Amino acid sequence: MRCPFCSSDETQVKDSRPTEDNTAIRRRRACAGCGARFTTFERVQLRELTVVKKDGQRTPFERDKLERSVSIATRKRPVDPDRIDRMINGIVRQLESSGDQEIPSDKIGELVMEGLAQLDSVSYVRFASVYKDFREAKDFEEFIGELSTNVTT
Repeated sequence: MRCPFCSSDETQVKDSRPTEDNTAIRRRRACAGCGARFTTFERVQLRELTVVKKDGQRTPFERDKLERSVSIATRKRPVDPDRIDRMINGIVRQLESSGDQEIPSDKIGELVMEGLAQLDSVSYVRFASVYKDFREAKDFEEFIGELSTNVTT
């Protein structure tokens, strides 16, 4: 593992333990070059996934990109980070176990929308505004109207 501070390849694992939800291994590492300490996570990856975008472009699936999107939607919201991590783990597991190697970006977006709807309604609307490409306030009004109708029924 390369040190993120000095780029040395001489790092040593000091401690390993499973994460609370047992979906990853947390490793504390120390760099022999600069002495810095850092943490890495090791997760099981069942298969290489490819995201098929709306324009047909294919890119490798990146869990970090999914985490960033959800992080932006939940920023400054009272949502437990463990619940967010469990939601992301669940989405990744669903994608990996679907049997499909190529996943349409729409499918990922819908899974995130479902997860955020369960976590926090404001985060859900934030994500939806980007995912559904809201252009003006009227788009928000219509979406909130649909959301309110679905909640009351």
